[in-house]
Amino acid sequence: MNIGFDNQKYLQMQSEHIRERISMFGNKLYLEFGGKLFDDYHASRVLPGFQPDSKLKMLLQLKDQAEIVIAISAGALESNKMRRDLGLTYDLEVLRLIDAFRGIGLMVGSVVITQYAGQHSADLFKKRLENLGMRCYIHYIIEGYPTNVDRIVSEEGYGKNDYIETTRPLVVVTAPGPGSGKMATCLSQLYHEHKRGVNAGYAKFETFPIWNLPLKHPVNLAYEAATADLNDVNMIDPFHLEAYGVTTVNYNRDVEIFPVLNAIFEQILGESPYKSPTDMGVNMAGNCIIDDDVCSEASRQEIIRRYYTCLCDLKRGNSSQSILYKLRLLMKQAGITVENRKVIASANAREEATGAPALAIELPDGTLVTGKTSALLGAASACLLNALKILAGIGHEVHLVSPEAIRPIQFLKTKYLGSNNPRLHTDEILIALSISAASSQQAAKALAALPLLKGCEVHSTVLLSSVDEHMFKKLDMHLTCEPKTEARA
Repeated sequence: MNIGFDNQKYLQMQSEHIRERISMFGNKLYLEFGGKLFDDYHASRVLPGFQPDSKLKMLLQLKDQAEIVIAISAGALESNKMRRDLGLTYDLEVLRLIDAFRGIGLMVGSVVITQYAGQHSADLFKKRLENLGMRCYIHYIIEGYPTNVDRIVSEEGYGKNDYIETTRPLVVVTAPGPGSGKMATCLSQLYHEHKRGVNAGYAKFETFPIWNLPLKHPVNLAYEAATADLNDVNMIDPFHLEAYGVTTVNYNRDVEIFPVLNAIFEQILGESPYKSPTDMGVNMAGNCIIDDDVCSEASRQEIIRRYYTCLCDLKRGNSSQSILYKLRLLMKQAGITVENRKVIASANAREEATGAPALAIELPDGTLVTGKTSALLGAASACLLNALKILAGIGHEVHLVSPEAIRPIQFLKTKYLGSNNPRLHTDEILIALSISAASSQQAAKALAALPLLKGCEVHSTVLLSSVDEHMFKKLDMHLTCEPKTEARA
């Protein structure tokens, strides 16, 4: 795949910029860390070359200066809020993050439970953390937040919160998901630090929208598509424009809250260190795009994928027409239709020709490969094998896995494991292929070609099983599906 983003430059530039911000505030900076630290796959899709763990690698360059505080809201604990992409509740995700951060050498100083109002589940989680040897602090709901600045910046507001003890110059405040109270945690700490004679600073690190790209740049439109359910809207930062005469891009929530933040800064520090929401950010991603055409096309594809994800979520009852409407509007703004995604027409044409569900894959060189439903294989499995044959230079007529080897697996599925579908899923055909590779050079060549599928576009004419969806995700392939089930196809 073509590369549009210089990841090494990003790691160096981003860590240097954060160091500069730390020194700007007398060697104590609270950094609100938005987005995903371990697995930022959205960024890797729209900025080809960006590695999903780039932000984590950047933090590792600062690990001797940094400690991590994880924020989780009491409301999320009470409602058993889930992180959908991982299938974990927020409390379990906090525990996973602690282990994951420590496993790579980052210091996790503490956990803060925010928006606390006596929730029993929050009390239980605090005890659980303390039993594990983790320091846990409580921050309370503040009446009139965020507009009643006089109350917020007082002993009845931030003053009631626990002071989080930290020891390092850079305090990274992260969370299992949005709405966890990261910003409020940072500002509460500024208040308590100031009381102790420390003039600490605050900054915000979010990759999107990219402030120094145009408002309607495909990368920024793709961010709106990714957050369509949150109703985020990219907009010109009016405060930055007024202060500097320079046009930059931010989003509605930061622009709307900035006057309040400014007042809080002035109340705590005497004067605000920032003139705009853009000033608060430390994101250098826009400076590391090396091929704008590559990133623009990748972002247009992401918008279409988000549109199809919404269609499928609607079919499953997990979305709304208002989100679909917004995604259609974003497609118009980007000047694209579903016809810009070549695998869609290819898969649909194969289904029309065969009268059964089909799937298409676009290979790195643009070659379109299709697979059909058969008695032995589902369309996804058939297409996967066909793609591997082409990538490995193997003739289409070659059986990588013999039908005689597949039939006993089908017998096991239907007779002993109670499956109604005898056709092999993608995980099953890959296991069968790996077994064949022990005695077949052709199968071994095909198996070795698996990494070449990374980043390829995929489209199915029906909703796939969770097994097949997860397999394409594991292979880092970009899947979309028509919003219909196989039974009705």
